[in-house]
Amino acid sequence: MSTSAAAAAPAPATRAFSASDLAIIGVVIIWGTNYTVVKEALGVIPPLAFMSLRFAIAAVAMGALLWLVEGWKPLPRRVFLKLTALGLIGNTVYQLCFVLGLAHTTAANGGLLSAVTPVIVAALGAMLGVERLTRPVVMGLSLAVVGMVLVVSARGPALGAATWLGDGLILTGSLCWAVYTVGIRSVGTEVSALRITAITMLTGAPGVVLAGVPSVMRMETAPIGFNAWASVVYSALVPLVLSYFIWGRTVQKVGSSRAALYNTGIPVVAALTAWAVRGERPTLLQALGAALILTGVLLSRRK
Repeated sequence: MSTSAAAAAPAPATRAFSASDLAIIGVVIIWGTNYTVVKEALGVIPPLAFMSLRFAIAAVAMGALLWLVEGWKPLPRRVFLKLTALGLIGNTVYQLCFVLGLAHTTAANGGLLSAVTPVIVAALGAMLGVERLTRPVVMGLSLAVVGMVLVVSARGPALGAATWLGDGLILTGSLCWAVYTVGIRSVGTEVSALRITAITMLTGAPGVVLAGVPSVMRMETAPIGFNAWASVVYSALVPLVLSYFIWGRTVQKVGSSRAALYNTGIPVVAALTAWAVRGERPTLLQALGAALILTGVLLSRRK
């Protein structure tokens, strides 16, 4: 009897797409399209004022949602202090670094330097023992990050002395987001994703809001139309409240490294949205980068 069939190596198994995968793809789409939404609003609203207003709205909405769904339940002191620290890192410091960083560097540089975030997340998670890196995840992450660099570098990044301050702030922001992502994973499942998101936002929002108060006080409201105000509300409720909650829940389920890998698709969505809304046609280099990102995500799902 022939043994060729028995000797043949089975094809590597691939995980089926789950509800968590679909949810985080939705987050990637929301965050990717939000770049265009915010860019339109910033044409008439100062950046710090925009950041302050959206976080004020988001914090109130998140607090109300937590109260309605779960009520105000006390947490162990250790857990509360940990979530407070994560809120300061993942909201206050991250948002300030992101906004001020973009003010002192180019958008292309910001996107390029943000490409290291998934790598930092994976390395930090492995170093702290939060999760173990598998070969498919490492290979997929490598391909996806290269693809992400191609997508954002097609806009022409120019790293140099004139942008050092902004570049350093963007890198610091990337580190803050990595710490936040790994940190919420390490909290475990004893605290709900909604409570984690709400507490980190409520503790991180005051610093962001206060930083933008002077800009809000100086802001002239007459030139601001309905679309700009709608952008503020949308950017607060959907990319912040809804997407942060989904992000936290997904990280709890699939792990920080795998969740962060999906983040590499954000520049692709941003480029396609800019093409559709603002007429910014993607380049061949960006198309190649998008293909590498998709390949990396699919490769990471092999068992």
